[in-house]
Amino acid sequence: MKIVEADCINCAACEPECPNTAISNTGTTFVVDAALCTECVGAHETPSCVDVCPTSCILVDPAEPREVLLERYQRLHA
Repeated sequence: MKIVEADCINCAACEPECPNTAISNTGTTFVVDAALCTECVGAHETPSCVDVCPTSCILVDPAEPREVLLERYQRLHA
């Protein structure tokens, strides 16, 4: 996941939706920690942050396969 800073209105809708606490506030925008993000694989059917974002500034980065994301989720919630 990636948050486009120029489009983020700093509304904070995304942060509490993340099951892995991968989203944090920098003071002016929100960022996604790639080491914690699983695109909600293991927790939800679709990325919750994308679902609640009013500006559609959160983009899915299709770099990692579902299996890798699921392994990360399981490791984070062991």
